[in-house]
Amino acid sequence: MKKKYLVLLALLPGMLMAQQSVIIPQPVSLQFNSGNFTIDNNSALKFNKTDKALQEAASFFRSAINNISGIDLPYNTVKNKSVELKLINNAELGDEGYLLRITPASIEISANKKAGIIYGMQSLFQTLPAIRTNAALSIPCMEVKDYPRFKWRGMHLDVSRHFFGPELIKEYINLLSSYKMNTFHWHLIDDQGWRIEIKKYPQLTKVGAWRVDQNDKIWSSRPQAKEGEPATYGGYYTQEQIKDIIKYAAERNVTIVPEIEMPGHVASAIASYPELSCTQQPQLPLTGGNYTNMSSNYCAGNDSVFLFLQNVLTEVIDLFPSKYIHIGGDEVEKHPWKKCAKCQARIKTEGLKNEDELQSYFIKRIEKFIVSKNRKMIGWDEILEGGLAPEATVMSWRGEAGGIQAAKMNHDVVMTPGNPLYFDHYQAGPEGEPVDIGGMNTLRKVYDYDPIPKELNEAQAKYILGAQANLWCEYITTAEQVEYMVLPRMLALAEVVWTPKQNKDWQSFNERLQTQFRSFEQRGLHYSPGNFTVNIKPVSENGKLSVALSTEALNGEIYYTTDGTLPTKESAKYSLPVPIETSAVIKAITVVNGKIMGLKPAEQSFAMHKAIGKNVNYTNAVSRYYLADGPNSLTDGVRGTYAVGKYWHGFSEKDMIATIDLGEGKNIKSISLGCLQNYRDWIFMPSAVQFEISTDGKTFTALQTVNNTISVEDRNATIKDFTATFAEQKARFVRVTAKNTKCPKGHPGEGKPAWIFADEIIVN
Repeated sequence: MKKKYLVLLALLPGMLMAQQSVIIPQPVSLQFNSGNFTIDNNSALKFNKTDKALQEAASFFRSAINNISGIDLPYNTVKNKSVELKLINNAELGDEGYLLRITPASIEISANKKAGIIYGMQSLFQTLPAIRTNAALSIPCMEVKDYPRFKWRGMHLDVSRHFFGPELIKEYINLLSSYKMNTFHWHLIDDQGWRIEIKKYPQLTKVGAWRVDQNDKIWSSRPQAKEGEPATYGGYYTQEQIKDIIKYAAERNVTIVPEIEMPGHVASAIASYPELSCTQQPQLPLTGGNYTNMSSNYCAGNDSVFLFLQNVLTEVIDLFPSKYIHIGGDEVEKHPWKKCAKCQARIKTEGLKNEDELQSYFIKRIEKFIVSKNRKMIGWDEILEGGLAPEATVMSWRGEAGGIQAAKMNHDVVMTPGNPLYFDHYQAGPEGEPVDIGGMNTLRKVYDYDPIPKELNEAQAKYILGAQANLWCEYITTAEQVEYMVLPRMLALAEVVWTPKQNKDWQSFNERLQTQFRSFEQRGLHYSPGNFTVNIKPVSENGKLSVALSTEALNGEIYYTTDGTLPTKESAKYSLPVPIETSAVIKAITVVNGKIMGLKPAEQSFAMHKAIGKNVNYTNAVSRYYLADGPNSLTDGVRGTYAVGKYWHGFSEKDMIATIDLGEGKNIKSISLGCLQNYRDWIFMPSAVQFEISTDGKTFTALQTVNNTISVEDRNATIKDFTATFAEQKARFVRVTAKNTKCPKGHPGEGKPAWIFADEIIVN
């Protein structure tokens, strides 16, 4: 590990330009005044030394200042200048707000509780140098009033798929605290590794924490372990290490929420104790994403499983002071329960209808135990299936639907939708970027997110505790890559969950971010410099098509071509949307300070056809999570790519039925619909696509039904055009119906509705 991991306090400072804030997240109010306060040998730290919270805060501050300047601030002595910490009673500030007042003679940090004192310090630290200077510290005079928008401001880290040592965990906690994030969701258990010492069950770490090292292979393509192969890759945290990390986090006002997965994602526990599964067959620890003939669920019909979990949770609760205990509950493969005599007996005995209700029974039984320990249970949104436990808090990751449903049921919710809060997705490129799991969540997408869905009224919105970003580590194997994936997106989320909505400003944030970049570089932290790929957005209005181009880069300029040639700084400079009147290939680059950024220009093909720019009406609504570029995305001339979140309209449960008005009768002889299949994301080809035409929009004539030819077992992302060709006919209206299907046998969502993803209806 590098020395920087051993630093007790990671500061995120920078030189504060006159009258310009560098503070992230943006405070509620900030006013600059003339002059500076200098921390030097004539300064002292004042506080009520009988107050334990202030003692701890003072120690934290003194250590931080010493790390930068070498100055040891004396406590409560007579000096010319003072830094004073005060506890007050100000209802507006709440538990985590603060007042920061800096004059040439004094610094005063006031708050209702220690948390606010710490956050006032963190704002001050951002005005200081990033590295040790051994010099006096000059801080501009200012007055700050600040408090958070949301209670839950979280970051998640998966240490099961790849183990990271205590030094990295402390660095991660430092980053959270520096940006006023208060919750660290520690994903300690999953199929590929058990990472917490449980003294009553030593096999969990002796066996479940180690697997055969296959880091040279792609996660999903790793062969399963064989008998006799050494299991050398892994690790775990001792209870003493966990206690130390919890103490470290508490000093920085970060609460650690442990996640102990159940009833699925527990192949590591079953490898340690096979009797916990339905089959009770021995198995070796999973090496990656190949689950063939492997058990990954606890047996819901076996009472000894619940005794095991109660014993595990007792040790976890004794360690972690967090009010919340996360039990996972996601992606439970229920097929083994259907074949298990004990599980089926449980369903009958408890009067349950199906395996969904069996999962609900499991979760409710665990919640009852957690509540008996004076804690609250939180789980992923699958815990809604079969009925939500009485006091459960829901973490909504499959979009916002689960969170909306839970909030309307008066349950607390943490929003963590995959789009845009999964930080294992690409943030730039993907050319030149580390190989990721897929998807694209750029800094701007994170910054523009609002955790309160429009579907909730004011009373329901109060159940939204806040938001959290998740870093799943199937493809993240080093501490350096952890840093890279969260920086700077963590800063964008910090401003989302702390700053009042009306105070957010992308331009201001981007400017303040540049100071943080310099700080990262000085401290040797790895980060993404930005997404320089030009965003190409089709705009379809009044039957005409144009293209809007934009870049996230601060002070970025865009140059483009329309004939498919490589753009340069001598190409056309973008200022207004570009009309598309014939088939074209748009290529565009971002230029910053005269330098072409990124490894590859953005590119998009436009195919002109007779339905371009025409209005599309849907019998069944498009999913609000996959709206592509709006209601007419199926007639914008843009073909979808393998990027799931772009240019595709998504439909779940119901068929896609789209009707296009061509505006007037036109002679046509072919119609096609483009569709995507992506097994991992529950996206499958429609079983068939039916094509119809009409002259009046009321009576339709069926032309042809085209059946699917792509196997549901095909794990590779596939794009297919369903095409009907016929003798030329005149029609004004075209109707296309794509028949939805269900996830196939053996899929994690077996029997559940699949997604249809459609891109373009081409009429010729």
